[in-house]
Amino acid sequence: MGFRLAAGAALLGLTAGIAGCGGGPADGSGPDRGGDSAVVPASTAPGVPAGGATGGGATAGPGLAQLPGQTFYVSDQTSAAQQLVTLRGQGRSAEADALLGIAAQPSSQWLGDQAAKGIVEQVSRRAAAVGRTPVFVAYSIPHRDCGLYSAGGAADAAAYRAWITGLVQALGDRKAWVVLEPDAIAHTLDTCGVKGTAAAERYGLLAFAAQEFKKSPHVRVYLDAGNPGWAQDPSEMADALRKSGIAVADGFAVNVANFYSTERNAAYGAELSAALGGKPFVIDTSRNGNGPLSGDAWCNPPGRKLGAPPTANTGRPGVDAYLWIKNPGESDGECGRGEPRAGEFWLPYALGLVRA
Repeated sequence: MGFRLAAGAALLGLTAGIAGCGGGPADGSGPDRGGDSAVVPASTAPGVPAGGATGGGATAGPGLAQLPGQTFYVSDQTSAAQQLVTLRGQGRSAEADALLGIAAQPSSQWLGDQAAKGIVEQVSRRAAAVGRTPVFVAYSIPHRDCGLYSAGGAADAAAYRAWITGLVQALGDRKAWVVLEPDAIAHTLDTCGVKGTAAAERYGLLAFAAQEFKKSPHVRVYLDAGNPGWAQDPSEMADALRKSGIAVADGFAVNVANFYSTERNAAYGAELSAALGGKPFVIDTSRNGNGPLSGDAWCNPPGRKLGAPPTANTGRPGVDAYLWIKNPGESDGECGRGEPRAGEFWLPYALGLVRA
């Protein structure tokens, strides 16, 4: 399966009146186990007027506001927010109103290339200005996605360490939640081929990233732990998480870019948590409102819908948050049915998620 990242590089070129798109690395990447979030090049991404928010109720872009009582940052840099501007400019008010079901919720900011440092600084500053916490997804591990749809990442271990160090420096002492490298650990346990010394290097890089981000007392870090439908031994996953720095991290993430129900993810996460001494976890609920279409239907499956909105108040012991880690509305890839490439915003699919 694949799951691409959405446009992000344009943020580096923000001006007073124009903000680039966000949502993922600028190289067309995204993890491999359930939905995609690929990157739209900055040169093709439509601009979004900058938010200029200064208070808890200030706008985060045209028609977007920080939600009362919400922990996480509603950004005007997402693909959905950009599409909202386009629809309003075209007078398509009914579709724009429907799309607010996605754009007005806090979604994650994907990071995957050298532009990421500027993105982190820009988004974290905007979030701090309105008293909210941004959620970032670091996604540039070497040999990313086994060289498939989201191929790319850092050239080698040294480049990755330098990249992570740059992100930490850009973040400074501002608040953030960081999901580390979706699929990176799970791919060491499947047929990807990241085994032996390659797996050991990957675990070391993840542990390094967790340790670097945790140098700030205001950052929470979650290592990705796959999803309940990805064939793997939970005890092996727990062991791999230990090798990857789970002791330093705040917890782990499940269901990134996939569709499994919250109940099933909670059970899967609880099993891993028990094996890890009670480590908490977060669940990606972005598109799990109807659960999966079938066990292996990860690529733009029809009939799916939005899941529980992002919140740090889940009411479930051990579940730190429901997050929209995958940006709803971005294509999982060219699945052979005429879909746009991974990570490109796909309005019909987005509206289907909202209206379902």
